[in-house]
Amino acid sequence: MNIRRGIATLAVAAISLTTLAACGNSSAQDEDNPDSLSFWYYEEEDAGQTQAWKKAAELFEKETGVSIKFERKSFTQIAQNGSQFLNSDEAPDLMESNRGNGSAGVLSTMGLLTDLGDYVDQYGWDKKVTGSNAETAKYDENGIMGGDTWYGMSSYAEFQRVYYNKDLFAKYGIEIPTTYDEFVDACQKFVDAGVTPIAADAQEYGVMWLWWQLVSKNADSTFMNNWHLYKGKVDWNSKTLTNATETIGDWLDKGFISKNATGMKAEDTTQAFIKGEYPIYQTGTWNQGRFAKQIDSFDWTAAVMPESEYAVGCAGNLLVIPERSKHKDLSAKFIDYVLSDEVQNYLGNAGGIPVAADPDKITDEKSKAMIEEYNSYASANKLSYYPDYAASSLTDAIPASFQELVNGTKDTTAVLKDIHSKYDSGVEEMGFSN
Repeated sequence: MNIRRGIATLAVAAISLTTLAACGNSSAQDEDNPDSLSFWYYEEEDAGQTQAWKKAAELFEKETGVSIKFERKSFTQIAQNGSQFLNSDEAPDLMESNRGNGSAGVLSTMGLLTDLGDYVDQYGWDKKVTGSNAETAKYDENGIMGGDTWYGMSSYAEFQRVYYNKDLFAKYGIEIPTTYDEFVDACQKFVDAGVTPIAADAQEYGVMWLWWQLVSKNADSTFMNNWHLYKGKVDWNSKTLTNATETIGDWLDKGFISKNATGMKAEDTTQAFIKGEYPIYQTGTWNQGRFAKQIDSFDWTAAVMPESEYAVGCAGNLLVIPERSKHKDLSAKFIDYVLSDEVQNYLGNAGGIPVAADPDKITDEKSKAMIEEYNSYASANKLSYYPDYAASSLTDAIPASFQELVNGTKDTTAVLKDIHSKYDSGVEEMGFSN
């Protein structure tokens, strides 16, 4: 039962894996006195975590004289081709990697990521990144998250919130919802007024995230453990799944979500919300720093969809050190700067969610509210991750299913059946069964 069976799905079967040096805190591969470290990432420039990484880079260069060469890639580039780059001479010194079994988990089983255990002990990172925030950074021998080996380090957290344009709500005399029924009622009132309420893209992940938040609203720990950790069979006839899928179909029929979503990407919906075109937008908190900087024509507020048992999200994407990095010790030192009190507190005031900040140092009120809301879910182990973490193929497969629902080429029953089939085949390709 080994995740290596899933490597073919990442289009790397033809790549011959070379014998890589033992991981850990050895400096055998470190070159003397480099001018810079290469760091690949894919966050938006205005994102709080990007600002924090660059703040850490300033402090790091001041002490070491080594600069961080930031190279922004797209999420797709790293998700689809990261394994090939990491197994070549083009591997960076540091990289942002998506979390989950199908991403960091697969890379760890391929021997492409450095075991950070020695660095964790050296710097005491396990005293800063704990509980739910540590789960997606550690993997077992099969690449399943929540294991014993640190293959990455979370420097921030993220979750899905519903962002509300308060000015549009006031314009149409609608209250910001505090219950789920009020949320649905508000959407209907906007439709009655000729306004499409929810910004959601179907070309990428927006509709999928809405669906998973609806799943998370009524899910329990057994469902989540079965879905993500293969602890039991996923009940595909459960109300948790059927109601969420039917609700997305209902919202499309009622005009809560525009049929134009089929041609929209995440950047389209984000820009539309920033311009004040939609009253409601569920998106990740990675956008909160951007909203704080770019929205100046209306007031906004945000919270997890009302009455949700779980929040969609978890500790943020991982900082990993490729096994082929030539500067492992310096790369780990940079990660330690990212986790420093100064940088973590800076992140909290820049619109991000720190994993090791002093709450008393967070002075921005909207940031503080976001951090407190995240902590309320994380401390109760009520984070549902993302639905595609269970298998590498699902990142493309689930959105494709929902695009057919938006297009009208499949109904909700067929879409859920399609997701069921893709989930089962994806998990099987990972070397498991469910």
